[in-house]
Amino acid sequence: MTRIVTVGAAQLGPTGRHEPRSAVVKRMLEMMRAAKAAGCDLIVYPEVALTTFFPRWWMEDQAEIDSFFEREMPGPETLPLFEECLKLGIGMSFGYAELTEEEGRIRHFNTSILVDKKARIVGKYRKIHLPGHADNRSQFELQHLEKRYFETGNLGFGAWRTMGGVMGMCICNDRRWPETYRVLGLQGAELIMLGYNTPTNIPWEPIYDHLTDFHNHLCMQSGAYQNSTWVVGVAKAGLEEGSDFIGGSCIVAPSGEIVAMASTRADELITFRCDLDLARHNKETMFNFALNREPQAYGRIVEQKAAEPPAEEAQPIAEPLAGKQAAE
Repeated sequence: MTRIVTVGAAQLGPTGRHEPRSAVVKRMLEMMRAAKAAGCDLIVYPEVALTTFFPRWWMEDQAEIDSFFEREMPGPETLPLFEECLKLGIGMSFGYAELTEEEGRIRHFNTSILVDKKARIVGKYRKIHLPGHADNRSQFELQHLEKRYFETGNLGFGAWRTMGGVMGMCICNDRRWPETYRVLGLQGAELIMLGYNTPTNIPWEPIYDHLTDFHNHLCMQSGAYQNSTWVVGVAKAGLEEGSDFIGGSCIVAPSGEIVAMASTRADELITFRCDLDLARHNKETMFNFALNREPQAYGRIVEQKAAEPPAEEAQPIAEPLAGKQAAE
């Protein structure tokens, strides 16, 4: 018996700096209803879905910064999403900026949640690989200040058994790091949801600007294939407050093939019937971890952070031509 989870990837177009959450939630609700009409079991929205991508601006007023964060989930403005989720019997995942008090202090995270068909939050993830910078690069019109506004996530890469499968989450820059997928793969993840807000241009590092779309799909496809899992990548796309975001929202099969992809950079829903049992094939053959992984050889991955090239020039292990030349 196959295990089908029909997934809707709900790409969002631009959100203005002063656009109220209620307007964004209204757009999200419309897409949720469309997903249900299309037979979806689960709808996935982007990173920081409820507001504009505020880390593009240097801000010093903490009250202004905190205005982009959610202090509770659900809160008054997001409750309609949960109510509709329960009414329709559909699961959902979306990202938001989370403000919380932990360890006796206020903390800020880039967070994503997984909600089941009964509108219960069953999973939470906080972004671990924060890109960008924390210093003020005022010479550039737009910045990328995630390292200033967010703390590194402290929940690890979790996986949850829900909605008939094993599901995990990650956010944006996490998708570029193979460790993300491997840690989820080691928990048997069959479907990974990730939202992203990715600009087409990095002013201080433009060398790969022309390859942004290629790299976006490359890392998701390789992560899906090497860990035999479905990957659902969902963008905030289009020209948002002067920042041009890529689209390319897609659903990637465990084979690494893109089976559905958005064709616009606006609000757009793409769907696919994901057979979770397809994930079993490579988990039991090519990427049978129990049979083929050799963790004793991978120590550097967790013991070392920065790259450390060999300190000295390589010395010959043997000189196989020496004897031959002497004989001649």
